[in-house]
Amino acid sequence: MGDANKIVCVIGTRPEAIKMAPVILKMKELKNDMYPIVLATGQHTHMLYQALAYFNITPDYDLRIMKEQQSLDHITSEVIKGVGTVLDSVKPSLVLVHGDTTTTFGSALSSFYRKIPIGHVEAGLRSRDLFLPFPEEMNRVLTDQISTLWFAPTSGAYNNLVSAGADPKRVFVTGNTVIDALLITMRKLPLQPSITELREIPDNAPVLLMTAHRRESWGKPLENLCHAVKDIFNIDNRLWGIIPMHKNPLVRKTISEILSEESRIVLTEPLDYPDFVWAMNRSRIILTDSGGIQEEATALKRPVLVMRDITERPEAYESGTAILVGRETERIKNEALRLLKDRVYYSSIIEHSSNPFGDGTASEKIVHELEQFFRY
Repeated sequence: MGDANKIVCVIGTRPEAIKMAPVILKMKELKNDMYPIVLATGQHTHMLYQALAYFNITPDYDLRIMKEQQSLDHITSEVIKGVGTVLDSVKPSLVLVHGDTTTTFGSALSSFYRKIPIGHVEAGLRSRDLFLPFPEEMNRVLTDQISTLWFAPTSGAYNNLVSAGADPKRVFVTGNTVIDALLITMRKLPLQPSITELREIPDNAPVLLMTAHRRESWGKPLENLCHAVKDIFNIDNRLWGIIPMHKNPLVRKTISEILSEESRIVLTEPLDYPDFVWAMNRSRIILTDSGGIQEEATALKRPVLVMRDITERPEAYESGTAILVGRETERIKNEALRLLKDRVYYSSIIEHSSNPFGDGTASEKIVHELEQFFRY
């Protein structure tokens, strides 16, 4: 390793793994004076390792903190302690964190306590409601407050950071690394998914893809969503559905109770990333409460109904492909049916959409700015 600058890259969840993978791979590819050390907290287990395996990344350290029905207290405290122990051993030049998870905030705080510089990938997003999404908005705001370098995906995120006091000379608009991951995957995407049930969907059938997992969706909001999907399938008998079910037992129970009897809906375990990209690309519309899917759907030019009242990614609906539909059954149902039935409306959304989240070079830009940071 010699005099190389050791960069601890922290990941805890599947989305973090997907979005940090291109940065880690770029650092390894360039063989410069930076040495990436991958630290997995294991905030998610199966889904995290599934994504890492796809990108052929093996963690150098693995905390495996996840336990059944884990609380935010548990995740936060275990991340702070576990990451701190690794940092004391490795003594890195910088810690790289991503986005807004509890792993992100806990790792940043552990780094701050040791006065280790922090690079925040996907910095500056804001919903301006600390409880939506919960606890992610707070995690991102606090991580931004203690970061050293900020990698903002859009000019809007840049403006948020500078207006909050970040040094403009250390805020860099890079695009979002999820677009890098998406384009890497699309270049080698197989014609057919690995899941047998997905291959059985008729070639000419329109497909609805749904994902839901956020804490603020648990309970009544998720029930409303599932009832909306059930109504949509009762009305449109051509439609097929794909619903990868999050590992959270509360989420799985609600989805299964309402939708498991619908023969044209494929309920699956969480999909490998290439299968999920295939599903997004195969879909006519996407229903989600996710943040990252808003970016991926925009790049793929797939209309996405965002089942939230506000989003920290306003560029997604400003660009045209995302529609905020809230969490009430009738609104979700009506918007979905309009997209499925009104070809002119559907085409107008696709034709006038743009992709504000980058061109697939975010990782290259991030690594370049890290090089400049260590050079000076």
